[in-house]
Amino acid sequence: MLYTVLSPYLFTDETTILPKGGDPSTNRPKRSHHQPGWVRGHQKDGGDYSKEMPKYITAGGFARARAAEVKAMLKAVTKRPASCHVFETLPKHMRRRAMSHNTKRLPRRLRLMAMKLKKKEQTRSKSRKARRRHGNLLLEFNRRQRKNIWLETHIWHAKRFHMVKKWGYCLGDRPTYKCYRPCYRAMSSHCLLQDLSYYCCIELQGEEDRLLTGLSQLTSKEAGPTFAAALCLSGRRQGSVVVYRAGQYPSQPLGPVTFLWRPRTQGSTHRQLWIWAHPTLKQVLSSINVTPTVDSEPKPKTTPGAKRKRSSKDQSGPPAKKILGDGTRSPTTPVTWKSSSSTTVINDLTMEIIRYRLIGPQSHTVITEAFEAATSCDPSSLWWPEHCKDENKMHLHQQQADVFHLLKGIFSTAELPPGTILGLTVDDPRLTLPTKKVKALPCVKQNQSVSGPKAVSSSTHLVDEEKRRELVLSGVSEHCCQSFLWDRSVRDNVIDNKISEQELNRMRSEVLVPGSRLPVPPQGRVPVLLVHQPGKQVGHEMSSWGAGWDLLLPKGWGMAFWVPLVYRGVRIGGLNMSLKHSQNKSAPHFPHDYPDCPAGVHFQEEQEAELLDKFKRRPPAKRTNYIKHGCLAPFCCPWQQLAEEWEHITREGGEEREGAGRKIHCTEVSALFVFFTMNRKSLRLLSGWCKPTTSKGQRACRLRLPPPSLDLSAVKSFLTSHRMTLVWVRLSLLSGGKPELHGIVCVPTSEDLKQLKAPGAVGPKSPPAAPSLPSDKTVEKETELSSASDPNIPITSSSPLDLVLGLWPDPLPSVASHCSRLTLGWVTQGDFSLSAGCGEALGFVSVPGLLNTLQNQPMEHRGTVLLRNPTSLQYRFAKINTRSEPMHKFSYCQ
Repeated sequence: MLYTVLSPYLFTDETTILPKGGDPSTNRPKRSHHQPGWVRGHQKDGGDYSKEMPKYITAGGFARARAAEVKAMLKAVTKRPASCHVFETLPKHMRRRAMSHNTKRLPRRLRLMAMKLKKKEQTRSKSRKARRRHGNLLLEFNRRQRKNIWLETHIWHAKRFHMVKKWGYCLGDRPTYKCYRPCYRAMSSHCLLQDLSYYCCIELQGEEDRLLTGLSQLTSKEAGPTFAAALCLSGRRQGSVVVYRAGQYPSQPLGPVTFLWRPRTQGSTHRQLWIWAHPTLKQVLSSINVTPTVDSEPKPKTTPGAKRKRSSKDQSGPPAKKILGDGTRSPTTPVTWKSSSSTTVINDLTMEIIRYRLIGPQSHTVITEAFEAATSCDPSSLWWPEHCKDENKMHLHQQQADVFHLLKGIFSTAELPPGTILGLTVDDPRLTLPTKKVKALPCVKQNQSVSGPKAVSSSTHLVDEEKRRELVLSGVSEHCCQSFLWDRSVRDNVIDNKISEQELNRMRSEVLVPGSRLPVPPQGRVPVLLVHQPGKQVGHEMSSWGAGWDLLLPKGWGMAFWVPLVYRGVRIGGLNMSLKHSQNKSAPHFPHDYPDCPAGVHFQEEQEAELLDKFKRRPPAKRTNYIKHGCLAPFCCPWQQLAEEWEHITREGGEEREGAGRKIHCTEVSALFVFFTMNRKSLRLLSGWCKPTTSKGQRACRLRLPPPSLDLSAVKSFLTSHRMTLVWVRLSLLSGGKPELHGIVCVPTSEDLKQLKAPGAVGPKSPPAAPSLPSDKTVEKETELSSASDPNIPITSSSPLDLVLGLWPDPLPSVASHCSRLTLGWVTQGDFSLSAGCGEALGFVSVPGLLNTLQNQPMEHRGTVLLRNPTSLQYRFAKINTRSEPMHKFSYCQ
């Protein structure tokens, strides 16, 4: 025993300890079966050491390894679990049952510790009845909002949706009931409602020229309309643009944003702009450098050192009111930035304005049924009676109300110009809340059954039809786009003077006829802003599908408008339905389809980690062997490596491989940039070369101008500026099947294209790839041998070999030629499209590879590619269609 303890100090690492009876010359033990403790090559305890006995043991390493294990064992023994009591540390013969509640039965050395634990146990949670009281419930809700922001509809969603924590918010992901097809039917024939209040709003105020000068550094005219577009600058339309880092176009994109200009005030050059962005873009956009020097100031009406929503009388007490807006924001966090050299001001209006989205052809019907234009009232100190004194403002309100009434006669929301804006002031919708849910129907069908004295006169009907036709063609006039929602003072007045639910219930109880309309009090007027959202703009079928309206409100009025909309028979969607809405529109969804933006890169990293973790949780026998399926990257898309390999192919001559040919070995590239998509001119040219068709590929689409011939000189000229470019495409399967995430887009061979003439052709089938990596049993055996051959390694749970069974290890081989067909790109979104009636996928492909494919294909099959899911060997024919309008660009430096 003494020898074992002192061996680490008496011997160095080079000292060799031989087993008893060993031969020093050979460093091997004698093969005698009569040694103490050994029986015919087996240990007494049953362990088998006859096969894998070490030749020698290093004293220093052996002692250190055992010391670590002894230390871990002692730590596990001496550490008391959190659920254990103090008396459990005593020997069993000293324990008594009364020790659990009577600390005096314990030894004196343990009484103090037991009393401390007993005090902690006494602070139990309150009963459910006490916790469900309004005051305690409100305090608990306010406490839970300190870490993640709650929307005003959070409680409503939490009872009906699966909630997720994303981007600092608690959001509803999907309903707890099956509603995929009902939600699609609502978007196709009626209305779907979503809460988009988590989108961030940044307000810019200042001189128009200064604002446009600063914003021009974030965009470019080559990518489409900018912040200076005429219709958007007038305030009549909502604009959308992809912003880049200042002066870095076409590299370093940030993401897409939408913006609203406040209509001009006569005789003033001061303008106001709202920029709506995804929460992941807020930090980037809040640092827009529109002026040389920016000073920050704290939020007004906030006591320094006081907690948010706490009165100055009792700083230590809990919040007395419900948190409205951002409950996680510190009171010292600046929400306003002023320039010291100009009048430019930036305000952070996150969670200050609520945004609801209504999707579907009857969205306008739901809005006109749920809301009514405000009426005049008697003078008082509130904001609306003060505005009623001004005849010009009341005349403007009457014009806005007339436009609002014209919406009732429109058959579909898609008839209006995209991005139309309408300002309005409405009555409190809670006053006209129906007693039961009633599905809002279009007024066009209702008017067909009207006859007799209730019929509308022909002259009035003709006038309304003429105004409605003008509204559909030209949209809302500029002066009707004004709204009092732009004024902070009006928003604060509306929030502070909102009628409480208790007062509304008292008013309902005093009504003689239950369910009748309540009188509108002076404080029951709310300014809103209606913004039209365009529908499907890609393809030539189901045009304008998914159009709708966005409803902007002041904070504090979320549930007051949400419940009346729900009572009009709308469906409610979450984050998952937003993704499906983009897929059916064949539009990119942020941040899923923006791998070049910082938010897109972060999303792909999280997605890869999530998919890999899900893959590892499955038993090895139940996992998909992606090596045999010829899929190198089933959980991510190596865009950089793909662009480099296709750049190498085109530089070497661009020879197409027929079947399983040579492997591509990319050269070392010191600094290359990968661009995702191009400018408008290049995209239209590439779209014409792809011979765009309908979703199912039945007929070709008409082009405004025929593209130039696709010859070698045209390809070389195009690739001079787009050699390292990946373009966003839309793929439509020509036969059955459903594309999946990270599906492989491949080049068909000439033999594959001959199968298209056969009836019912699906596509070729890839042969199983020969595994060049060790199998499951080989990896496990090598792991056991490595641990048995070196006893100096401490026993750990991780495997020495950093391999995941069924996946290719890093670095990856050639991604362009790893399977039987050349790889063009990958799918970022894929599913069966109910709007197109076939499987559709969205993804990115290499521009050099696409041009090489189009150039080698006959005219009747031009634009045909192969699509294969990661878990399948079956290729399926698909038609490729590029976007004729720019989406965004991707700059990715190696």
